[in-house]
Amino acid sequence: MAAEPIEITEPPQHEAVHGEGPDEGHTCGCAHDDAEIVLDVRTIPHAVRHGVVFGALEALAPGDGLVLVAPHDPLPLLAQLEGREPGAFDREYLSREAAEVSIRLTRRPVPAQG
Repeated sequence: MAAEPIEITEPPQHEAVHGEGPDEGHTCGCAHDDAEIVLDVRTIPHAVRHGVVFGALEALAPGDGLVLVAPHDPLPLLAQLEGREPGAFDREYLSREAAEVSIRLTRRPVPAQG
């Protein structure tokens, strides 16, 4: 089986300085913590695609999320996710096109014990 090519690009160059104060944002395009994470799996080889998504989702703190971009509606992946971590993620479809589906997945807060 031949490997699928993966395009690797240079990270964006800083165009502005990060804000100094707690309320100051930045516009440098560096994907710093306050930027929304977009995981485009269309360029990831199919054999490892689900593992990459699960790894990214496991790294999310409660309340954090990412936008998953896939070449089709990833219903099998979503079913696997629900089986692995029942009720752990909210999902919101952002687009449902024939060759591109975008879903925002947000880790739900952990219920308070007590």
